[in-house]
Amino acid sequence: MKVSLKSYLFLSGAVGCIASASAFAQTTAPRMDGASTSADIIVTARRQEERLQDVPISITVFNQEELDNRNVTSGLDLAKYTPSLSANSRFGSENTTFSIRGFYQELRTTASVAVYFADVVAPRGGGSTSGGDGAGPGNFFDLQNVQVLKGPQGTLFGRNTTGGAILLVPHKPEDTFGGYVEGRVGNYDLRRVQSVVNTPLGESARLRVGVDWQEREGYLRNIAPTGPDRFSDIGYVAARASLVVDLTPDLENYTIASYTRSRTNGQVPKVTNCIPTRNGAPSPTGILSCDQLAREEGRGKFAVENTVPRPKLDLDQWQIINTTTFLASDTLTIKNIASYAQLTSVSRNEGFGTRWVVPPTFLGQPTGDLAGRDLSFVTLTSAPGLASNDQSTFTEELQFQGDAGKLSWQAGAYFENSKPLGTYGNQNPSNLSCADPDTLRCVDALGRLTGREGLVGSVSRQLTRTSFRNIGVYAQGTYALSEQLSFTGGLRYTWDKTTSFASKQVIRFPAENDPRVYCLNPALGPNSPTRNPDGTFNFGNAIPAADASSACNQSLMQKSEAPTWTVGLDFKPTPDILLYAKYSRGYRQGSTNPFGADGFETFGPEKVDTYEVGTKTSWRGAVPGRFNVAAYYNDFSDQQVQLGLVNLQNTVAPNTAIVNAGSSRIYGLEVEAGISPFVGFDLSASYGYLNTKLKTLSPVPIPPGSLYNFVLFTSVAGEPLPYSPKHQAAVTASYTLPLPSSVGTVTASGTYSYRSSLITTYTSAEGTLRPLSLLDLSLNWERVAGSPVDLGLFATNVTNEHYYTHVNEQSSSGFISRYLGEPRMYGLRVRYSFD
Repeated sequence: MKVSLKSYLFLSGAVGCIASASAFAQTTAPRMDGASTSADIIVTARRQEERLQDVPISITVFNQEELDNRNVTSGLDLAKYTPSLSANSRFGSENTTFSIRGFYQELRTTASVAVYFADVVAPRGGGSTSGGDGAGPGNFFDLQNVQVLKGPQGTLFGRNTTGGAILLVPHKPEDTFGGYVEGRVGNYDLRRVQSVVNTPLGESARLRVGVDWQEREGYLRNIAPTGPDRFSDIGYVAARASLVVDLTPDLENYTIASYTRSRTNGQVPKVTNCIPTRNGAPSPTGILSCDQLAREEGRGKFAVENTVPRPKLDLDQWQIINTTTFLASDTLTIKNIASYAQLTSVSRNEGFGTRWVVPPTFLGQPTGDLAGRDLSFVTLTSAPGLASNDQSTFTEELQFQGDAGKLSWQAGAYFENSKPLGTYGNQNPSNLSCADPDTLRCVDALGRLTGREGLVGSVSRQLTRTSFRNIGVYAQGTYALSEQLSFTGGLRYTWDKTTSFASKQVIRFPAENDPRVYCLNPALGPNSPTRNPDGTFNFGNAIPAADASSACNQSLMQKSEAPTWTVGLDFKPTPDILLYAKYSRGYRQGSTNPFGADGFETFGPEKVDTYEVGTKTSWRGAVPGRFNVAAYYNDFSDQQVQLGLVNLQNTVAPNTAIVNAGSSRIYGLEVEAGISPFVGFDLSASYGYLNTKLKTLSPVPIPPGSLYNFVLFTSVAGEPLPYSPKHQAAVTASYTLPLPSSVGTVTASGTYSYRSSLITTYTSAEGTLRPLSLLDLSLNWERVAGSPVDLGLFATNVTNEHYYTHVNEQSSSGFISRYLGEPRMYGLRVRYSFD
C-alpha cells in the first residue's frame, strides 16, 4: 500500500476545520446520509431533472445508500447489479472499461460507453493500455446517484458513443449545515475513512467538501521472489470540493474541484492451462508453462508469480468543472459547462502471469548459466521515465433549454480538446530473461534454449503523443401532439480528429546485455527489418544508442464525421403509465492506433441503428411498486474489431490491430421492477436478456513486407460478441424491523446476482467464463438508540465463489491464463453524522 493515511489526514483536516468553524454559527438541520427522501426517483438522462418513470430511455439507477449497502467502489462492482452492463478490468480496477448491450471497447479504441461526472465526460487516456474514459477509484462516494443509460446517447451528450452512457451525479452543496465521518474495517486489512461536510457561506453561497481514503491488502499472493507479497490491492485517496454561488437570483455558478491519487501493486493473472505440444512437436513455452503449474500446485487458489521488478499501477487525476446557469426568462435557460482535467498513469505488470524458470536441462540439453533464470511471455511496462497515459482534456459546452408551451427543446454546441502532457508509452520485454528491463540488461533465453539466440526474445518499445479534437452541434425537441401523445426528434452533427506522433522500435539481443535497436516498421527504411518469404528476417542497420530515443518516428492522423439522430413517440394514457417507441442512430469515431502493427495504424468510425420500444408503469396505494420493460434491436455496421498479428517463426513479438471488419445484429429485453408488499419490506428485481451475433467478419490482408504472417481474430463470425452474457439478473430484498424510533432503524438486505457464461475471446472454448452467481448481504442500524451514530455490517461474495473475470487465451504460445475475481469480502461500517 503506497497511499498513506497521512495523505488522508491532511485533506480530512481541511474538512474538519471547515466543519468546526461553521458549527458555531449553524442551527440544527437534516442529516446527510445519501439516501433518497422522495417517493419518485429523479434522473438527468435528458440533461434536465425528470422523474425516472417519465423518461423514454432504459435506465438503471442506484442512489448512494444502495451503492454503500452493496459495497460498490469500482466499475466492476457496478456491473454486477446492472442488466446489460459488463465490465473489463483486465488492466486493473483503476482502468475498467464498460460494455452495454454488447457494445464493448477494444484495446486502443475510444470508449463505446461514455462515463460522465457532473455532466462532463471522463478525461481521456490514449495510451498503450486502457486508461481514462472511465470511473476510477474514489468516484463512488458522496453521490446523489449513478444512472446507467442504455443505447446510443450521442444526441444530447458531449461525446458520441454506440453503447450508452454512465452518469455519476455528485451531491450538490445545500443551504444547511451538516456532514458525516465514516470508518470501515474488514478482512484483507480493509481500512476506509470518509469525511463530508456541507455548509452555507452567507445567504448566496454553499460549500461541500469530501475526502475518501481506502486501503486493502491484495488477495493475490505472489510466491515468486521478485516483487511484493500481494497483488490486486487497493490504495487511494480522493478529495472533492463543490461551491455554488448565486451571483444574482437568476444566475448560478457551480464549481467542482476533484483530485484522486492511487498507488497499488496492480494485478497478475494466473496460469491455469499448459499445452506442451504444438502440431505434434514439443512447445518450449508450453513445457515451461507446465513446469510453472506443477510448481504452483498446492500453493492455493490465489497463488500467482511475478517477474517484473518494481511492479505498480499508479494513477493521478485532477479536474475542475464549472457550470454557469442563467435563467434568462420563464421559458429560456442558458447553461455553460467548462472543464479541464489531467490524467497520468504508470503501469508495470506481468501481463500474462507467466514465470518460466529455466531448468538445468531442457529438451535433452544442458542449459548452463541460464539454469534458474526467470523469463516471461510478455511484461507490460511503461517506458523508463515515462508514463503509460499522460493526457489533458478540456471540454466546453454551451446549452440552451426552452419551454414554449407544447414544445420543450434543447440546443447547443460541444467542443473537446485532449492533448498529451508529454511523450508516453511502453517498453515490453517478450520471451526474455531480464535482470533489469529498464536498462535492457536482458538475454534472449528462449532463443538460446531453442538454438536461435537473437531471433526470438525481444523488447517492443512504443512511444506516442496523441491529440483528440471533437466538435458537435445539436438540437432536440419534444412536441405535445395531445395531452397523452408527444413526439421527440433530435439531430447532432459531430466532427472528430485524432493525430498522433509515434515511434515504434524492436530491440533484440544477439548476446547477453547487448541490445540492438531497430525500427518496427519496414516502411521507415534501413533501420527496419524486412521479412523473407519463409518468415525469417533480414535485420537492417541497428540504430545508434544515442539516437534510439528519437528514432523511428511516424505522424498519423484520422478524421471522421457523421450525423446522429433520434426520433420517438411517447404515449401516457395515465400519469403513471408511459409507452414509448424510438429509433436512434449511434456513431463512434475513428482514430489512430499508434501502438498497432505496421500497416494498421488507423481505423474508421462505426455506426449503429437502434430500435427500441418500452413501457414504464408505477402505482401507489397499499402495495406500491413499478414495472419497466424495454425491448431493442441493433443493426451494427463498420464495427471496430481487434485482430492479433503473429509471426509464426517467433522472430518478432505478437501485436494487435483495430480494423473496421465486422457487422453484427443485437437484440434483447430489459426488465426492472420493484414492489413493497407490506410496511418495511421492499423487493426489487432486474433482468437482462441479450442476444448478439457477429454476422460477418471481412477478411483482412496483411500488407506486403509486414513483419507478421498470421492473422488471428479475437471474434468469430456467427458467434456472440465478447462481453455479452445472454442472461443477467439481480434480486434485492430488504426489511426494516418494526422498532420504536428511540431504538433506531434496523434494516437487513441481501442481493443475489447472476450472470450467464461470458465470452472474452474466441481462439478456443477456454476463452469463455462460466456462469456466475454471487450473494451480498448487509445489516444497517441507523440512529443507534437515538444517537447520531449508524452501524453497518456488509459482506460480498458471501458463498466465496471462485471465479475469473478475463481470459488470456494463448494456446499458440503454450498456455492460458486468467484474472481472478474477488473472494469473500466483509467488514464493519461506523458513521457519525452531525448537523
